[in-house]
Amino acid sequence: MSADATTPESSADARPGGVGPTVPTPRPAPPIEIADEPAQPAEPAEIADESASPLEPAHVQTADPAALLTERERAILAFEQQWWRHAGAKEQAVRDTFGVSSTRYYQLLNGLLDNPAALAADPVLVGRLRRLRSSRARNRRR
Repeated sequence: MSADATTPESSADARPGGVGPTVPTPRPAPPIEIADEPAQPAEPAEIADESASPLEPAHVQTADPAALLTERERAILAFEQQWWRHAGAKEQAVRDTFGVSSTRYYQLLNGLLDNPAALAADPVLVGRLRRLRSSRARNRRR
């Protein structure tokens, strides 16, 4: 069996002798799907002004929580949805993707986790990352 260019390279943790699992590159995060929010009663000002366009920025922001985030913040959330087998691979990908050090990346990520718009945009991911952060903080205090 000959190796060709489409075969993924074997990982550093492969078994001796070249027989072992291969680790493909991480998959990109799937597009974020946002469920429609339940209809809220309209305010009297909105009822009186029916001539307003339904695509005003205020309406777009309430319909799409990710619209409140910057492009960089959305990219950070998408990046965090990927799974990394080795910590060094993620650190290198942070430098390649965002052009910042891993320390600065985690500072940006921690600020993003405290942003209510990030929670609204991806509640499962942000909730998981918040739990990990608080668990690590508890372990440091011990």
